[in-house]
Amino acid sequence: MPARDIYHNAVKAALSNDGWAITHDPYRVAYGGRDAYIDLGAERASFDMVLAAERGMTRIAVEIKAFSGPSVLADLQQAVGQYVLYRIWMHTTEPERVLYLAVDEEAAANIFSAAFARIVADDIQIRLIVVDMDAERIVEWKHFPTTDRS
Repeated sequence: MPARDIYHNAVKAALSNDGWAITHDPYRVAYGGRDAYIDLGAERASFDMVLAAERGMTRIAVEIKAFSGPSVLADLQQAVGQYVLYRIWMHTTEPERVLYLAVDEEAAANIFSAAFARIVADDIQIRLIVVDMDAERIVEWKHFPTTDRS
């Protein structure tokens, strides 16, 4: 199994503090005889007013990235590659589970707000969880695309 990211415990605590039950640590996704491990799997009860007050479970998987390497571009390439691979496999094996990428506030502000990363996030429709790692709380759930690029 892969090593845990430096923000693993903070993101796990932030999800719990936000009402999520951690169900997998890590969450195993397999396809075609290969296994991959997403950092966390979580779920919580949901209430959908549109569907006549139907209750169900919302399930997510969360890949955590610190963007602490010597190259922001290399970190982005790795994060995007993992995100796309995991999302494709999950769509086939567990389509109701939604994949998120968890990052700290600095990465959200300095990387995903910059044009070089935002265009990628918009194109592949990344879902971000922005976490205040010190306070162990979720600051924002951000879904790309954030603007219409047509």
